[in-house]
Amino acid sequence: MKSIECPQCGALIDVPEDVVMGEILDCPDCGTELEVTKVSEGEIEISSAEIEGEDWGE
Repeated sequence: MKSIECPQCGALIDVPEDVVMGEILDCPDCGTELEVTKVSEGEIEISSAEIEGEDWGE
């Protein structure tokens, strides 16, 4: 299992070997949701996940 640093708080986040692009990971320390934006040749990039609010038809 690989680890990657949280861009918000610097904590290490365990990343499963079978992670796929678009998967959401949660930081165990600050709770930030992070989206996997790149997976290639063992390199993994993450960014803050965009949270979509409910429209409720407005």
